Amino acid sequence: MSLNKNTLEQPANRLLAALPATDYERLFPHLKLVSLPLRKFLYEAGEPITQVYFPNKAVVSIITTMEDGSTVEVGLVSSEGMVGMPIILGDNTTTTTAFVQIPDSAMQLDADILRSEFNRGTALQSVLLRYVQGVYTQIAQGSACNRLHKLERRLARWLLTVSDRLESDEFPLTQEFISQMLGVRRAGVTEAANILSEAGIITYHRGQINILNREALEKTSCECYQVIENEFVRLLGNQPNQRQK
Repeated sequence: MSLNKNTLEQPANRLLAALPATDYERLFPHLKLVSLPLRKFLYEAGEPITQVYFPNKAVVSIITTMEDGSTVEVGLVSSEGMVGMPIILGDNTTTTTAFVQIPDSAMQLDADILRSEFNRGTALQSVLLRYVQGVYTQIAQGSACNRLHKLERRLARWLLTVSDRLESDEFPLTQEFISQMLGVRRAGVTEAANILSEAGIITYHRGQINILNREALEKTSCECYQVIENEFVRLLGNQPNQRQK
């Protein structure tokens, strides 16, 4: 897939949408619209990052893998962000792995071009540094959440975050996958999902999540969800489209 270079449409990715028109126009010829299929690895731990991605509605998990093969999600990237952050931090490798958990598309950019544009010190640099601050908040708050809050509250937070990124109350996620992302046993996810289901907040069937009562899900979630979302809105300004409730 490729962009129509005669038409500058409003970007679906919030970082690109936050750029002034002149900065986006300079970047535009180098952007490539690509498909992100399920479970595609965008980069792996220790390997050079040659491309960066600005997801549209795809959801990408950033995970850490332990020696015994167990994994835990340490970051979640979708329309609010960028995959390949080490490129703007002065390096091109990382100890984490990025792969697609919900398929859609993204704008792909050569890592060298992003590095060059970032070093110009224009609005792109400012926007991406604010995004880095948002990611720092996400990681810090998530670490505290994983240590202090009950699993059903953490699950509610995670479902809300995915729902916001996709702008949908329905999305595919297996319990096995959720357990890997939350770093808990599958039995714990089953129990937490059953609590939400019995309360009429969600339905879960054959790997498909349906949020029935978003207001109740927000009340069930810990404060970490709102802290993280408020910080991204404060830093980037452009909120995702509001869904019908």
